[in-house]
Amino acid sequence: MAQKLLERIRTAMSGEVESVPVVQPKRKQWRAPNKRRTYATYLYRVLKSIHPDIGISKNAMLIMDSFVEDMFERIMSTAADLARYNKRHTLTTREVQSAVRMVLPRELAVHAVSQGHQHWIQFLGPKAATE
Repeated sequence: MAQKLLERIRTAMSGEVESVPVVQPKRKQWRAPNKRRTYATYLYRVLKSIHPDIGISKNAMLIMDSFVEDMFERIMSTAADLARYNKRHTLTTREVQSAVRMVLPRELAVHAVSQGHQHWIQFLGPKAATE
């Protein structure tokens, strides 16, 4: 091994060009990205908008994220059942509002529906006020 190294050094010093074999790079095997959709960013923003001086631990964030995913799944499965019951193929705001009223307790459901409606109007912009 040392002799090969010395030969390369001598050829490099003499100015001769040594042919180097071309090595083809190995192709990487494709793997699906291991991404998990979380609500952590949005939960953190809401926390900071309400209590700017309070933080949240990683474990507490995981619990809150799990809670939000569970509630979303419950509401959407109930909304899908309602749409299927009414023989429709599209979820509308009516099914989602009904599902929210069915899944959440009374006070929380009323608040959620009113906030959802308010933000929907805000999303639509000025044209929604005229309709």
